[in-house]
Amino acid sequence: MWVGKIIGTLVATPKDESLTGSKLLVVQPLTGGNGGGRHIVAVDTIGSGTGETVLVVEGSSARHALGNPEAAVDAAIIGIVDNMEINKDLLEE
Repeated sequence: MWVGKIIGTLVATPKDESLTGSKLLVVQPLTGGNGGGRHIVAVDTIGSGTGETVLVVEGSSARHALGNPEAAVDAAIIGIVDNMEINKDLLEE
């Protein structure tokens, strides 16, 4: 799991059948998150939107979140972060 910020939406009319009805969002991992700052397309499973900080899972966990182990999904948004507190003294530089 990792934390990211939703920076946009993605619309793909022709797509794999397993994605029909799914909302696709573009997520940028926050510093220290998986992905090294690259943008990830994730399926929204909870009704999140642009600008929100979210919790993302990848791989088989993402497919499980959709309830379809055969879905063409590599990342899924599974939570909206209300608050995150980081002890900066414990961060590695």
